[in-house]
Amino acid sequence: MATTRTASTHWEGTLMEGAGKVSMDSSGLGAFDLTWASRANEPAGRTSPEELIAMAHSGCFSMALSSALAKAGTPAQTLDTRAEVSFQPGEGITGIVLVVRAVVPGASAEDFAGLAESAKANCPVSKALTGTTITLDAALVG
Repeated sequence: MATTRTASTHWEGTLMEGAGKVSMDSSGLGAFDLTWASRANEPAGRTSPEELIAMAHSGCFSMALSSALAKAGTPAQTLDTRAEVSFQPGEGITGIVLVVRAVVPGASAEDFAGLAESAKANCPVSKALTGTTITLDAALVG
């Protein structure tokens, strides 16, 4: 069964002086302020499209890796994933780095690295972001 999720943004003013609010409509979990300054400089309590992409990517990758590890017979005890989305004004998104640290009893470092690479390549958000370079730093801990 296909699902559709929605979000919306209300923006007022010009790019440089204006401000907006992005809302998580499907879940109703909240609305977040955004401005050009929060995108190109410091967040100052506001979000940016890149932070929202990072949130989606870290979640999607973690789900894909969790599934792959379970299918391989070595379910994860914990996965801690950070997605770093780089933005350069005038150029756009210049890259994404996924950093995952995991506790996976019974998994070898080599097997884990292979499954993490596969999850990076095949999670739906990675596939949607094929226009940018995605790199991976994956390691077992503990």
